[in-house]
Amino acid sequence: MTDEVERPSAKRDRAARFYRILRYLEERGESGARPEEIAVAIGMSRRTVYRDLHLIDDEIGVPLWANDGRWGVEEKGFLPPLKLTLAEGMAVFLSARLMARYATAHDPDLMGAFQKLGSGMPEALGEHVASTLEVMARRPPAEELRRRVRLLTQAWAERRVVRLTYAAGTYDPGRQPREARVWPFLIEPSSTTHALYLIGHDEARDALLTFKIERILDLAMTTDRFERPERGAIEAEMALAWDIIADQPPTDVVLRFAPGVAPRVSETRWHPSEEREPQPDGSLIWRATLSGTIEVRLWILSWGADVEVLEPPELRANVARTIRDAAAIYSPD
Repeated sequence: MTDEVERPSAKRDRAARFYRILRYLEERGESGARPEEIAVAIGMSRRTVYRDLHLIDDEIGVPLWANDGRWGVEEKGFLPPLKLTLAEGMAVFLSARLMARYATAHDPDLMGAFQKLGSGMPEALGEHVASTLEVMARRPPAEELRRRVRLLTQAWAERRVVRLTYAAGTYDPGRQPREARVWPFLIEPSSTTHALYLIGHDEARDALLTFKIERILDLAMTTDRFERPERGAIEAEMALAWDIIADQPPTDVVLRFAPGVAPRVSETRWHPSEEREPQPDGSLIWRATLSGTIEVRLWILSWGADVEVLEPPELRANVARTIRDAAAIYSPD
């Protein structure tokens, strides 16, 4: 069948071939190499090398040049090499590993980063990287999402304004998609929704807003540029976010955790602004100032009957209503 879906093992093999070719061309520098030289050096047929050279730019976005039968990597194709200690490499690996756990689609860029990191790791760690790659290769592709992320990354790096069409969320089904011009300040993953978000300045609303990249319907990069925000300004605005949302009014949240879970809550610092007050009965009063309550609400509900919302009143009422509705579903009547 010509339309047969490519097997995950075939995708892994192809990604590995691409990486070996790129590593060889990178080592050859400005002189580049002929396909037959590449084939001999890395143990592949000339036909396979020639075919892969034509696919590399399209599939993993690394620009190549071809001149008089020789091929090479454009200077802008790679970031400068990093020399990491083992501990630094492990820190990067753990960060990438966390990202891989939350990724729901096949991401060649993430896989390429893993391959490069794994090539410099000791054997035991390298084997774990290879196992992670195998898991990632089984996920379905998401080419449109990848295209958006690449374009936003370029706009972020070049400080270029983007024009987008944004769909309303499921919590606001009657709202129509809107057009916006946005200054890309940050691309941030969410541990709650397992999605990627664009955080940037919306020109029309003159505010820092959060856009879920999966809900961007149309996207284009303009020739207009924006000034880099003051160092630390975006991080300061994001400080109140529970996860991603930082464009809601600051809200004081106060919770009471039952004695049975109070020690477990105290083991982790959940938010930079949090304060904990152990109580004589073993319970714990937990308070923090957050950007709205949309995201923290799900965390509160995950504790079930072991937590009580004390403030704000509207959050307490919302959580109580949700618990009553859930109890009604399971009621024998």
